[in-house]
Amino acid sequence: MSRRRNPLLTHTSASTTPTVRCGIYTRKSTDEGLDRDFNSLDAQREAAEAYVLSQRHEGWIVLPTRYDDGGYSGGTLERPALKQLLADIEAGLIDCVVIYKFDRISRSLVDFVKLVEFFDRHHAALVSITQAVNTSTSMGRLMVNILMSFAEFECAWQAVFTYCRKLIRSL
Repeated sequence: MSRRRNPLLTHTSASTTPTVRCGIYTRKSTDEGLDRDFNSLDAQREAAEAYVLSQRHEGWIVLPTRYDDGGYSGGTLERPALKQLLADIEAGLIDCVVIYKFDRISRSLVDFVKLVEFFDRHHAALVSITQAVNTSTSMGRLMVNILMSFAEFECAWQAVFTYCRKLIRSL
């Protein structure tokens, strides 16, 4: 396998700006509201597309493939669009994964670390459009770990809340 550099990390002159192929990943844990003309996945994608457009001077482009996991928990990596995204990264088709916020790609700190390691191995960047954290610094990695710890807690709390709500409704 040939080693390629991530264009986000390569400094070049303006005349040789590399193309940065961006895959946008969206997720919503329930399928509630996904049948609407404009839903949460659409809103996440629209915001991510606008962000990529704002970076076009750096060579960023949005890839046409949609990586949308509607109705899938962020507490697991067993999601069809995520699997396709990872396969496309492995195939060298994606330079940068753009997400609305970190908990869209995972609500498990352990899984998030695995994903970041996978991205690093394949020279793909991960960019959250709402959480400006530089993961190349020790402080940035600490901040992401804190954010992911809260995301993991929120996922567990939501599971308890959902169970209690179902229990109350059954009474």
